[in-house]
Amino acid sequence: MSRATLQLAVVPGLACLTLAVSFLMTGCTQFPGTNDLDDSTPGPEDSTWRSELYPETWTPDLTDTEGRFLHDFSYAGYRNGEVPLPSVAPGSTFDVLDYGADPSGLSDSGVAIQSAIDDAEAAGGGRVHLPAGEYRVDDLLRVEGSGIVITGAGRQQTFLYFTRTGDMTDRAHLTFRGDLTPGEPLLLTTNGEPRSHDLLIDDASGLETGDEVSVGWMISQGFVEDHGMDAFWESRQDSWRPFFRRSVLSVDTTSTPHRVTLDVPLRYPALVRDDASLRPESGYLSECGVEDLSLSTVGPHEAAWALDRSHALAFIQTKDCWMRRVDSYESPASEGGGFHLLSGGVKVQESKRVTIADSRLEAPQNRGGGGNGYLFEVTRSSEVLTRDCVARAGRHNFIQNWDFGTSGCVWLRTESSEGRAYFSASDPVGQLGFSEFHHSLAMANLIDDSLVDDGWQGVNRKAWSSGSGHSASQNVFWNLRGAGELKSFQYGWGYVIGTKGLTVHTDLEDDGFFGEGDGTAPADWVEGRELAEELRPRSLYEDQLARRLAP
Repeated sequence: MSRATLQLAVVPGLACLTLAVSFLMTGCTQFPGTNDLDDSTPGPEDSTWRSELYPETWTPDLTDTEGRFLHDFSYAGYRNGEVPLPSVAPGSTFDVLDYGADPSGLSDSGVAIQSAIDDAEAAGGGRVHLPAGEYRVDDLLRVEGSGIVITGAGRQQTFLYFTRTGDMTDRAHLTFRGDLTPGEPLLLTTNGEPRSHDLLIDDASGLETGDEVSVGWMISQGFVEDHGMDAFWESRQDSWRPFFRRSVLSVDTTSTPHRVTLDVPLRYPALVRDDASLRPESGYLSECGVEDLSLSTVGPHEAAWALDRSHALAFIQTKDCWMRRVDSYESPASEGGGFHLLSGGVKVQESKRVTIADSRLEAPQNRGGGGNGYLFEVTRSSEVLTRDCVARAGRHNFIQNWDFGTSGCVWLRTESSEGRAYFSASDPVGQLGFSEFHHSLAMANLIDDSLVDDGWQGVNRKAWSSGSGHSASQNVFWNLRGAGELKSFQYGWGYVIGTKGLTVHTDLEDDGFFGEGDGTAPADWVEGRELAEELRPRSLYEDQLARRLAP
């Protein structure tokens, strides 16, 4: 039995981060950018450079003469990045050994672990602890109460392997699941503006500070036509979609219309034409986490390829939750095949302010079509932070997937390698598997200070994946290095700022084998080819966070 290990650097505390970013922000030479492929190289005296779109005087309102701007990505992660992840789980500790769990892995520990989870939920929250050992689970585990943190003794001490392979399509072996209930829609009286925190509504008297809300609109014929997606967005047309998951900061009812101020700005125009509205909602699971263990879901190879879209771990309808220091490993069930997972790794769905940190997932068995082999997946979620994570040998190692409504998410200091897509269980060759924006206009997301040895892309995927169409808009690739490929054909503006070693594709005259750039003019903004190492700041997210939290 092999167990992959990874030594990851510890991310410094916020105070240290602020000092470090302040240091990096001094003495930098601005380097002019371009959306021309023949961008120039600064002279040897210019040791560092800054993006034209991110000068030292940057504010979230900064826009150049062509309408280009960088969103403020600093809101991603647990509690909008304003506090560290909890160092101690709240409440009492529920040790699974007290419930009869078997740390030898010889017998099923699923009932014991679920009983500990249930008791922690009944107590209003707590730490469910798996001491050092290997635990076999023959069925699914579920968490349906807030404040539950599942902990191990460490990635190389606590091992959790799931054996179930039947009826696993669209299911996860360990699921944290809320129960979202939407309220009545409150129609906007005027268009919601990108980068604004404010919405105007006829009657917001039923809202209070701290309320959870979604902001969205109908996928109207006008919206579809605006984006040239008549042939591709048919399945979602005439349905309301939540684009931004937010909390209410304040409500002003002293004048009409009423003004609602949100915690995170809008990322795209919310048009009255499309029945843009704010909808109160309740039922998020919160303050839940899993940490300090390794897990496996591998099974018989034929069984893995009979499933679609199974995951080891899922956060569904959650807020302010996290996964950290969690690895995959080759469990006894793999019988030496070298695989770690049936298909997917971790999935964050219909959630907000979630952090996935310091983790490594790799080697799924099923890397075929139909949604398989996605190691770190985000779908219909806002402000999710995936940081200091390594993904190896998936189909799409890091991915935004399925339907409208992923925005403000950040992938920071990630490493992607050996991404490969296969067409059958016996396909020996396959094709390059990109980390990517997979579906329906993922907007204002950031891939930051990361290594790419396979590929990352945001393109017009047209009819692929049930009509993905334009998969990306206003996303930023910042300081990417590696031996892989980068494709940026985004609707409207997209941004490639600082690369090293990557083959970069943005030229609309050479837009790939199925026309990934169709309808995406203008060509995306490019700065600093082969100059990623000199780009300052190294991390856009961390610099923006330090600015926002500065006194």
